[in-house]
Amino acid sequence: MDTVSDDQRSVEAFLRDCPARQLLTVLADKWVLLVLGSLREAGEPVRFNALRRRLDGITQKVLTRTLRDLERDGLVRREVFPTMPPRVEYSITALGADLGRISQAMGAWVVEHHAQITAARTAFDAARAAEPAPLAQPGRAPSPVSK
Repeated sequence: MDTVSDDQRSVEAFLRDCPARQLLTVLADKWVLLVLGSLREAGEPVRFNALRRRLDGITQKVLTRTLRDLERDGLVRREVFPTMPPRVEYSITALGADLGRISQAMGAWVVEHHAQITAARTAFDAARAAEPAPLAQPGRAPSPVSK
């Protein structure tokens, strides 16, 4: 009979109460991977606005939340300089850089398979568009087809 130790159960991401699940939720956010990649690529501490300019489309609120989450998890270091006006710089930690290597591999996979994914999406969308509309029942309007 197989038994599961408490240590094994604590990192079983399929279980609702797994502590790793919360971290996986954070890491699944696109901005997390892009922020880590940007800090890793910079190779030196980066100020908030410089980081925001590098990440086209990110809002100040989302960048602030993302950096705070990454700092909390030990993936990013925040350094405040006692100047007027205050200066804050962000850098990637060794733990964050280690995770960055994994996200870099994911990026390479995306580049390698982008054409296949685009073709699959096109075929899927074309098949959905070719599906006949549902028949209306007497006295009822047809339900909209979701795409």
